[in-house]
Amino acid sequence: MYSVNIKNSVFQVEKSKEKTLVNGDIMDWNISRINERHFNVLFKGKSLNLEVVSIDSETKTVKLKLNNKPCDIQIKDKFDLLLEKLGMNNTHQHAAKEIKAPMPGLIFDIKVKIGDQVLKGDPVLILEAMKMENILKSPGDGVVKTIKIKKGDSVEKNQVLIQF
Repeated sequence: MYSVNIKNSVFQVEKSKEKTLVNGDIMDWNISRINERHFNVLFKGKSLNLEVVSIDSETKTVKLKLNNKPCDIQIKDKFDLLLEKLGMNNTHQHAAKEIKAPMPGLIFDIKVKIGDQVLKGDPVLILEAMKMENILKSPGDGVVKTIKIKKGDSVEKNQVLIQF
């Protein structure tokens, strides 16, 4: 079973070799492939043009154009639904909370200031350790709330440096 979210409407989809059920009703459609990204869909006597714009397997999101109108689809499989039911879904996995020092060292440079918007992978500060400069990057998306160190400070391993 799958859960499909289209424009804030959620549909339960069950697929077998013989049929596809959407919210318990049999879906009677005919899909013909035109090329790699284009399809023709016959549904309830109507012909629809379907273009697959992009597929993001990490977020399980498909961007489509249905009769040239954009449509985003979010798909959840049975494991996603189970994790969600148990409260263990990772919908906020890309949100950063804090950056800790991975090793003792000296703060060589701070690349952000309070209020800056950072994305996952953005350089945040440079930590000098064992005569090497180590660029610490944001572990996720966020807004810098607190900077607990300043340039020239000595820090210990696991010390909180920046909070989001």
